[in-house]
Amino acid sequence: MGKTYCTAIVLSAGQGRRMGTKVHKQYLMLGGKPVLYYSLKEFQDSEIIDEIYLVTGVGEENYCRQTIVDKYHFTKVTKILSGGAQRYLSVWNGLQELENGGYVFIHDGARPFVDGDIIKRAFDAVCENKACVVGMPVKDTIKIADGRDFVKNTPDRRRLWMIQTPQVFENDIVKGAYSMLMRESYINVTDDAMVVEQMLELPIKLVCGSYQNIKITTPEDLEMAEIFLRRNLKIY
Repeated sequence: MGKTYCTAIVLSAGQGRRMGTKVHKQYLMLGGKPVLYYSLKEFQDSEIIDEIYLVTGVGEENYCRQTIVDKYHFTKVTKILSGGAQRYLSVWNGLQELENGGYVFIHDGARPFVDGDIIKRAFDAVCENKACVVGMPVKDTIKIADGRDFVKNTPDRRRLWMIQTPQVFENDIVKGAYSMLMRESYINVTDDAMVVEQMLELPIKLVCGSYQNIKITTPEDLEMAEIFLRRNLKIY
């Protein structure tokens, strides 16, 4: 029996207002290449991933094709799609294009340090559990605030994870959950697992990612990414 077909949906439609730059965060230069390059490179090189859908900002499709996909020979990128005004809409645009069964890896293009080991762990977990998310146990004590910025309670840190991407699902499961979400009048979700949790009440396996698997959101994140890049010699 052959490997189950796997599609990666890489999200690159964010504007990155917190970066304080005119250039969107996923196109900022990191080690001489766009931030987006690194995650695409990992999915391109992975034997697990069969094809990649790249979801960009509206009007950025040709830019991404010419300056990233074609330039760096990302042959697994079979579709470049327009994103939506919110993250969940960008994901939905990608999910609707899925043509094969199997599994879908949903990943933020602003996380350049996904690697082959993370992809493999997530693949093994989704094969067994149908739905999984990458993350890491939190290092800090977390406080729950009340509505007036006073501490309400302190949850047990041993049970808290900070969630990353990729988040991986059987195609039919996540497409079904998103279809239900799109019929809702009020939508308040922050990641794909939350959609599956709320719409289907399906258990989702937590999979260890990496503390380096950061999302580039602020200028400090980009500085940290440069340090990780030099440490890993992640220059292709």
